[in-house]
Amino acid sequence: MFLRNRLASLQSSFLSQAMASPDLESQSQPTEKSSFEEHESFKVSFEPDDANNPKNFTPIYKIWLVFQMSLLAMTGALGSSIISPASPKIAEYAGVSTEVTSLTVALFVLGWAFGPMIWAPISETYGRRLGMLPAMFILGLFSIGTATSKSATAIFLTRFFGGIFASAPISNVPAALGDIFLPATRGNAMTFVSLCITGGPTIGPIVGSALTVNDKLGWRWTEYIEAIIAFFLFGLCALCLPETYAPVLLKQKAQRLRKSTGDTRYWHPHEEEKISVHNVVTKHLARPLLMLFTEPMVTLIAIYASFTYSLIYLTLEVFPIVFSDDRHWGLVLSTLPFLSILIGVLCAVFINFANQPRYKRAVKANQSKAVPEARLPPIFIGGVLLSIGLFWFGWTADPEYPWPSSVVAAGFIAAGFSVVFQQCLNFLVDTYGQFAASAVSANTILRSVFACAMPIAARPMFENLGLGPAASLLGGISCLALPVPFLFMKYGQALRAKSRFAPGGDT
Repeated sequence: MFLRNRLASLQSSFLSQAMASPDLESQSQPTEKSSFEEHESFKVSFEPDDANNPKNFTPIYKIWLVFQMSLLAMTGALGSSIISPASPKIAEYAGVSTEVTSLTVALFVLGWAFGPMIWAPISETYGRRLGMLPAMFILGLFSIGTATSKSATAIFLTRFFGGIFASAPISNVPAALGDIFLPATRGNAMTFVSLCITGGPTIGPIVGSALTVNDKLGWRWTEYIEAIIAFFLFGLCALCLPETYAPVLLKQKAQRLRKSTGDTRYWHPHEEEKISVHNVVTKHLARPLLMLFTEPMVTLIAIYASFTYSLIYLTLEVFPIVFSDDRHWGLVLSTLPFLSILIGVLCAVFINFANQPRYKRAVKANQSKAVPEARLPPIFIGGVLLSIGLFWFGWTADPEYPWPSSVVAAGFIAAGFSVVFQQCLNFLVDTYGQFAASAVSANTILRSVFACAMPIAARPMFENLGLGPAASLLGGISCLALPVPFLFMKYGQALRAKSRFAPGGDT
C-alpha cells in the first residue's frame, strides 16, 4: 500500500511539474527520442543477403544440416527400443520377470517427459548446438553405463537418465528447422525429421535382436552400439553442424562488432538472456501445463497424437506375443515384422506431401498467414488407416491365419499413426505461433507418459483380453477420435478467438 501511494505521489508530482512547465515536454522529448533512435540504430540485425543468416543458406547445405539433425533425432529414438529384444536375457541375468524388464523401454521414454524442460531453455538461451550436442555425448556415457550395469536397479536408472539426454535432439531439432526454413517449405523438412523420430523405434528391435542372439556380443552390445552411434554423431556434428539460432548468432555478431570497431554501442537484446529458475518454471514448465489443461485444442490434439505415437511402443510388447510366443519364430525372425511398421511410416510421407500443395494454396489465400485447419484433412485419413489396421491386426494375428495378413495390417497402423502424429504437431505450431514451443512441449510431456505406460500395460492387456478384443478396444478408441479434425475445422477459428495463447485470441 505504501509503495502504491508513493508511486501515485511521484506520478502526480511529475504531472504537476509538466503542467507548470509547458516547455518541459518540448525540451526533453527530442533528446529522448534522438537517444532512443541512436540506440536502436546500433541494434544488430541480419542484412537482407547476409550469408550468416541460416535462412540464406544454400539448398544443398540445408539438406546436409537436415541430414545431420535427423540422424541426431533418430539416434535418440533408436535408443528407446534397441534393448527391447533383450528383455528375456536381462530378466534371466537380473533375476526379475519379463514384465519388470519392460521398464527398460518405459523409463527411457519417461525421460523424454522431463528432458525438454532442461534442453528447451538451454537451446533458446545458448543455442541449438549446446542444446543438443553435449546431451548426445552424455547419452553415449549412460548407454555405456547400462551396458556395464550389474543389477536391475542400475539398468533402470541408467536407462531413465539416458532417456532424459536422448530427448534433447528429439525436442530441439523441430525448432532448429524453423531456424533455417520458411514456413512454406518447413513442412517438407519436418516430414523427414518425423520419419526418423518414428522410424528409429522400429529399426531398434531388429538391430537389438541381431546383437542379442550373437553369443560373442549379447544384450550388452545393444547399448554399446547405441553409445558408438551417439559418440560418432557427436563428433560429426561438433565439426559440421553450425549454430542456427538467430538470436545467438546476432549476439555473437554484436560482440564481434564491438571488438573490431571499438564502439561499445553495438548491442542485441539476446545478450541479456540468462537461464534462471524463474524463467524455466514460468516459460518451460508452467505454461505447457497450463495450456494442456486449459486449451481445448491443445488437450484434444495432444491426447490424439499421444495415443497414436504410443502405439509404436505397444508393438514392442505385442509383436513378441504374436510372432514369437504364438507362432514360435526365432528372436531375429520375430522382429522382422517391424519392417512393415517402417514401410507404413514411409508411406505416410507421401500422404503428408500430397497435402502440401493444398496447404500452400490456403496460406496464399490467407495473405501468407498460417492456416491451421488446412493441416486437418490428412488427420482423418490417418485415423481411418489406424482404425482399420488395429481391427485387422487384432483379428488376424492368431496363428490360424497367414502371417502376411497381420504384417500388412501393422503397416496400416504405422501409416495411420505417422500421418496423425505429424499433422497434429503441424496444427499446434500453426495455431499457437510464438507459443508453439509450449504447445509442442505439452504434447511431448503427454505423449511420453502415454508411451511409457504402453509397454507396461500391453502384455497384461493382450494376454488377459486376447489379441482380438484388446486390439478392438484400441481400434474403438481410434474410431472415437475420428471426428476430431472435423470439429476443429468447424470450431477452430472460434476457439482461437477465445484462446489466451493463439495469435489474435483473448489476452
